[in-house]
Amino acid sequence: MTTIRIVLADDHTLVRAGIRKVLESMDDVAVVGEAADGRAVLTLTEQLHPDVVLMDIAMPGLGGLEATAQLGKISPRTRVLILSMHQQEEYVRQALCHGAAGYLLKDAAPAELQVAIEAVLRGQTYLSPAVSKGVLSDYVQRLRGDAPASAQLSPRQREVLTLIAQGCSTKDIARRLNLSVKTVDTHRSQLMKQLDIHEVAGLVRYALRTGLICA
Repeated sequence: MTTIRIVLADDHTLVRAGIRKVLESMDDVAVVGEAADGRAVLTLTEQLHPDVVLMDIAMPGLGGLEATAQLGKISPRTRVLILSMHQQEEYVRQALCHGAAGYLLKDAAPAELQVAIEAVLRGQTYLSPAVSKGVLSDYVQRLRGDAPASAQLSPRQREVLTLIAQGCSTKDIARRLNLSVKTVDTHRSQLMKQLDIHEVAGLVRYALRTGLICA
């Protein structure tokens, strides 16, 4: 069997050491590089083109999600498996949105890590059971028509919400969508009422959580 070449990215030295030990106990697996931040991951990947990058989300400088998005351009065949302590659905959606092939919780058993690596190498998407339940539940709701309010927004409302979440001002939105400022204000008010969210920060969080934008 061909050796699986892995780059390990985490800003905690002891965490990397622990994961490396687990990986080195697996057959046909080799850790070919380690990185403590996103930019180092990009450099290593460009040099080594590993099969898999095990990526932490929270790292100094360039974070794991941003690095994941850029890795797709640098080494399209490299699969990214996120290793995170966060099991909230928002983190999972953002990871997948940025191009991750899998999402594994750091408290997973070593056997699950091996299963996850093998799955993403087969071209599958792997999610830890603890996080997949929430993501699957949301998907089932959409199929049943019990989708969240964002799925019931009009195309124009979705456009306005997306631009608000991207930090555009009312005037910018009006110019981009060829609308009057008053019309944009009306859409904003309707969105807040329909979603029961009454501040811009809340709209941004909602857009992130529902996948309208990526962090």
